[in-house]
Amino acid sequence: MQNSKSVSELLERGGKRLSLLKTRSLERSAVLQQVRAALPARLAEAVVSAGIEHGRLTIGVAGAHWASRLRYCTESVRKGVAKSVQRDIGAVRIRVVPPLIA
Repeated sequence: MQNSKSVSELLERGGKRLSLLKTRSLERSAVLQQVRAALPARLAEAVVSAGIEHGRLTIGVAGAHWASRLRYCTESVRKGVAKSVQRDIGAVRIRVVPPLIA
């Protein structure tokens, strides 16, 4: 039987797949911070995920009413995030993320 290892041990040890996963996770965290910084405080709290792929910023929010409010800010968020992460963003997609079940 193999000894179990913690996730942090596995990530430290590396491997190509895990390194790519770690890099992508750090990039998404940075984008999430930038999106939240570009929004009013109450709306920023509702943003649960964000990432950029193929020139499109995808933002996940905690409910449909927040998605509706966010649509009014998409252009300013797109420009602000593009400038801060120094990448071209041509479109914004807003997704309603289902709540986590504990």
